[in-house]
Amino acid sequence: MVSQGSSPSLLEALSSDFLACKICLEQLRVPKTLPCLHTYCQDCLAQLAEGGHLRCPECRESVPLPPAGVAAFKTNFFVNGLLDLVKARAGGDLRAGKPACALCPLMGGASTGGPATARCLDCADDLCQACADGHRCTRQTHSHRVVDLVGYRAGWYDEEARERQAAQCPQHPGEALRFLCQPCCQLLCRECRLDPHLDHPCLPLAEAVRARKPGLEELLAGVDNNLAELEATRMAEKEALARLREQAARVGVQVEEAAERVLRALLAQKQEVLGQLRAHVEAAEEAARERLGQLEGREQVAREAVAFARRVLSLGREAEILSLEGAIAQRLRQLQGCPWTPGPAPCLLPQLQLHPGLVDKNCHLLRLFFEEQQPQEDTGKDGAGSQGGDETPPERRDGAETPKQDRAQTPQEDGSQAPKMERAETPQEDGVQTPKEGRAQTPQEDRGAQTPKGGRSNKKRKFKGGLKSISREPSPAPGPNLEGSGLLPRPIFFCSFPTRMPGDKRSPRITGLCPFGSREILVADEQNRALKRFSLHGDYKGSVPVPEGCSPCSVAALQGAVAFSAGARLYLISPDGEVQWRRALSLSQASHAVAAMPSGDRVAVSVSGHVEVYNMEGSLATRFIPGGKASRGLRALVFLSTSPQGNFVGSDWQQNSLVVCDGLGQVIGEYRGPGLHGCQPGSVSVDKKGYIFLTLREVNKVVILDPKGSLLGDFLTAYHGLEKPRVTTMVDGRYLVVSLSNGTIHVFRVRPPDS
Repeated sequence: MVSQGSSPSLLEALSSDFLACKICLEQLRVPKTLPCLHTYCQDCLAQLAEGGHLRCPECRESVPLPPAGVAAFKTNFFVNGLLDLVKARAGGDLRAGKPACALCPLMGGASTGGPATARCLDCADDLCQACADGHRCTRQTHSHRVVDLVGYRAGWYDEEARERQAAQCPQHPGEALRFLCQPCCQLLCRECRLDPHLDHPCLPLAEAVRARKPGLEELLAGVDNNLAELEATRMAEKEALARLREQAARVGVQVEEAAERVLRALLAQKQEVLGQLRAHVEAAEEAARERLGQLEGREQVAREAVAFARRVLSLGREAEILSLEGAIAQRLRQLQGCPWTPGPAPCLLPQLQLHPGLVDKNCHLLRLFFEEQQPQEDTGKDGAGSQGGDETPPERRDGAETPKQDRAQTPQEDGSQAPKMERAETPQEDGVQTPKEGRAQTPQEDRGAQTPKGGRSNKKRKFKGGLKSISREPSPAPGPNLEGSGLLPRPIFFCSFPTRMPGDKRSPRITGLCPFGSREILVADEQNRALKRFSLHGDYKGSVPVPEGCSPCSVAALQGAVAFSAGARLYLISPDGEVQWRRALSLSQASHAVAAMPSGDRVAVSVSGHVEVYNMEGSLATRFIPGGKASRGLRALVFLSTSPQGNFVGSDWQQNSLVVCDGLGQVIGEYRGPGLHGCQPGSVSVDKKGYIFLTLREVNKVVILDPKGSLLGDFLTAYHGLEKPRVTTMVDGRYLVVSLSNGTIHVFRVRPPDS
């Protein structure tokens, strides 16, 4: 049995908004109660009446309007009584800011009474001290309860005043309601009792309440039970909705991860096929060059013999011709008998065949299905394996295959072995088919699944013709503060686009990237001496003109200006290309990295082991040595970036480390561990939370470090299509832009770990 709720106290009713109209938000005036038990001012309800109906503003229940209008709704005497109590506590007539006695004007004829010091709870009058003493001495009022006015105003006697309070008859002012007419269910005063209810059975109010209160309490208990059931149903509905949202979020993550896996596998296959294509072309070119050399040699020998014979026949004397006739004839017969060509050269043209699922619009790699929601105690066992955002459902321990509808499949997972039409075959010189172990593996294969017959292994292969294999050695494991790997930001592929434009005379060589304006990228193409503008989707937006003869190296966007380094100079230009100032830099450094400060009104540049900061006017604002003069050796910051916290992050090629220092040059952190794979640190970018993204070009990786420079793990690898990444930048704190050596740009959205 559900226990009934505790009854509200009088103090709560007086101090809450119970006495305020929900329409005008002021204290109720002439309160009228609707059948739904919501109470409003009579005038406010009159404004809502329309077409013979009235809709409750709170519960939206439609109520028919009585024929007599809004005034025919029941008057809420309960609220009227509370309002009277509130008004009495607030005070009536005032003199010099104090309440006046209500009896003095009746006795002495004065217009106003003396200052009140007491109150009669029965008469509901404020009394001065003299009237209060006399009030206790008369036969009619000696039993009245007279209390101190200050305590009454403070609420000390609210309960007592409420008990002695009588409801007033609306038809006969000054008369209290004392009876209940049973046939009419109407409250009556003594005047109403005489006519027209004289013959009706009536009960005193106390007796009527005692007779009717048990029925109301029984109904109240039943509604309390219904409320408990409603609350339980509401909580169950909330829990079901929460489970739905949780499962939807989990499935959303699985969809994104499955799409990422498919994309990574597709990009890996792309790199493999392109590598095979390059190897085939290089091998064919080498064989063709060898055959061409043989043909050219034979052609030259034959042409020399023919020229000699023709010269002898045309210029020689009879004796000379006859003396050389035997040798010439023998040589010519020898050349005629020798095959002129080494045989038809095998010319195997590469052809690409796609998996049917890639071109079939009806082939869905991702398929959503729905099942009835199980009770919460059952889902705890069934859904335990999917907690934590695993990329794929766990394998069953009994060796049975996981049902395919429970996960998104990559093309390789549609069968035990991918059909050969997925890849372009490379012709082999020895007639043996190329093993498939050289291709990039999908993440499912890295988990140790058994390699099918004729399938792939994780061995690295080096193609003939000098094709360098890609290192897939993982970075060291994250520190103990990131155990579980769910705390690392993760990449989501956004788009990819080339940067070569029709007017470019050379292949792009991207040496600098920076965010420019709203969701745009500024690309420094040193080879074509241009600053190109692209949207995040790869739309070309034009260029920022640069001074003639300048080859922009590193670039940074400021407030209404662009700073870039070219040679041994630092330039600040307007977006229209107007040079605002230029500064000479050290000649001892081949290139100078620039970075915009978070405020956007200063630019930092690395110069011969120092970091110099210039303001918008071109004045040197500060200059420091990372780590100070006492640091070990001179630093060479080839790449430089700034964090939203105002710190500097640079790739130090002198110390072969990544260094993080504050605005004064004090080193906060430095990393030179095995996570660099023995490579020189490359371009650096920082997101809005301070995570550092470091490029390792030699191993085709972008690793992630915390704001203090501690390695967290790999962020991008060759699986994401990285092939010799050059420079990176962070746009809007959420998009990592990576440029490759071939001029292509990849854009990845950085998904924070708490999303």
